[in-house]
Amino acid sequence: MKKTSTQVVPSRQAPGGEPLLVVDDLHVEFVTRQGVVKAVNGVGCSLNPGETLAVLGESGSGKSVTAQAIMGILDSPPARVTRGEIRFRGTNLLGLSEEARAQVRGRRIAMIFQDALSALNPVFTVGDQIGEMFRVHRGASRRDATKKAIELMDRVRIPAARQRVHDYPHQFSGGMRQRIMIAMSIALDPEVLIADEPTTALDVTVQAQIMELLGELRRESDMGLILITHDLGVVADVADKIAVMYGGRIVENALVHDIYRRPAHPYAKGLLDSIPRVDQKGQELYAIKGMPPNLLDMPTGCAFHPRCPYRQDNCVVDVPPLYEIGPTRASACHYWREVLDGSHG
Repeated sequence: MKKTSTQVVPSRQAPGGEPLLVVDDLHVEFVTRQGVVKAVNGVGCSLNPGETLAVLGESGSGKSVTAQAIMGILDSPPARVTRGEIRFRGTNLLGLSEEARAQVRGRRIAMIFQDALSALNPVFTVGDQIGEMFRVHRGASRRDATKKAIELMDRVRIPAARQRVHDYPHQFSGGMRQRIMIAMSIALDPEVLIADEPTTALDVTVQAQIMELLGELRRESDMGLILITHDLGVVADVADKIAVMYGGRIVENALVHDIYRRPAHPYAKGLLDSIPRVDQKGQELYAIKGMPPNLLDMPTGCAFHPRCPYRQDNCVVDVPPLYEIGPTRASACHYWREVLDGSHG
């Protein structure tokens, strides 16, 4: 059995100026009756203080599994991390004991889950649920915890927080419930916040408000923000860099303005082309043909080749590495030059 460390992650900057969070060659599998599902295959990314990384991709691409691995909340079994490291301030979280990992979870790295109604307990008031963070982790009295809950509800701009602190989750709208989840996640001033599809099922106006709020909170506390989404449209104004995932791999890494201007992977290009545009009113929206891959039976070669307009014979056989095409950019496509140029496809 692998020996785990009880080391506590230091709060100071890691030696050598390493980023706040580094995911390096992460592999995650799920053992099922049907076979082994390789959900994450060699994911690597990094996050600096005050930076927003958007992780994009369709359902089943591995986004949420990567986030759960970072948080240390994968159900094991059936999940297992078979390779890689997750380094927070220079310490590999995968090598820590569960006790030491629990000291990081919630306090230093927090997560907003995508379904606020399911994540909140319907039989406790929102004040009790927010205040629990202070009672459990800080030993606060119930009175002090309620006071902190009101302060946090004010901070995430929930109207009449003092009156509503004793309300239950079902008494709030979807957007307000999401704000309550955000309040819970930032209660202990985490250094990294992971937001998993934070605008799912919200209307466009509320989506914009939630994204604006997350951006403000990041700037106020200089925390790193990982934003997981399938929608390129919601991250344009808040992300610094983007990692596009497909079939459990990152297929393109780029600064946000680079990927919006000229994507270097056919899948990223397809996602961008499918965004509605005001200057194309009345035109049919573009849709990527085909279906995402079956993780139990992945295609040979490039996982995207069955759906790719740039496909050549070698794409069916050879798995493309993540080609470095600049100091801040990489693409897992044999024909990234053609994609950048838009010369065919």
